[in-house]
Amino acid sequence: MPFVTTLTLQSGDRAVLERVVGDIKERAERKGVELKGPHAASPVDYSVPQSRRLSASGPRFSPWRYTVYIRRLEVVGHDEFARTVAEEPFPEGVHLDVDVERVSAPDGR
Repeated sequence: MPFVTTLTLQSGDRAVLERVVGDIKERAERKGVELKGPHAASPVDYSVPQSRRLSASGPRFSPWRYTVYIRRLEVVGHDEFARTVAEEPFPEGVHLDVDVERVSAPDGR
């Protein structure tokens, strides 16, 4: 039974994220790795309140707003390639989540 490794990359810098994802995709193509994606999820907008003082009450600055961009790649089989990608250092600000799932082939049962 093969494994499907889902790599979810997130960053507030879209250009850096696209460069990292493009590099992974290019390496997978060169090595003949079955790769699905990248799939782009809708960007997530965050708003963080900012107090002018250390206490939570009192005057506030306008909230800090930022956007996080998300891309998902699925590596089918090729566990060593997925492991290599998961272990490599990424640029600051790029976050990687890894999910591994065992997939069974439909056998009619």
